[in-house]
Amino acid sequence: MDESPPPLRSVVGAAIVDDLQRPTRLLAARRTEPPALAGGWELPGGKVDPGESDVEALHRELREELGVEVELGEVVRGPLADGRWPLGDTFAMTVFWARVTEGEVAPIEDHDALRWLTSRELYAVSWLPADVPIVGVIADRLG
Repeated sequence: MDESPPPLRSVVGAAIVDDLQRPTRLLAARRTEPPALAGGWELPGGKVDPGESDVEALHRELREELGVEVELGEVVRGPLADGRWPLGDTFAMTVFWARVTEGEVAPIEDHDALRWLTSRELYAVSWLPADVPIVGVIADRLG
């Protein structure tokens, strides 16, 4: 009898920066829901729908949540074997570097505030616990 846990559901996130080669600012988004996460700051993104690739899901989520189109860069590699970041026992997130190419970021859905943070300001917001180690990796590259 196989007792292995169910596979982790895929989530995608974007480390939206001002420049993919030499980033100096990172976009943080404050959640409005669910209640357990409301008020916490995160990297924008969301769940990957069935039949969707990570890239397709991230483009869709950023259009819905922020009203922007982005250029994606490389993956911000996480500690799991597949390069994802654990989000509790149920989800794992693939995070991409991203740069806005069309539109102005706005908190359209699931967020009530956005902030561009410099390397000195990165920890001026209360990041959701799962995003803290990701922000630590991003900090190393932010000029």
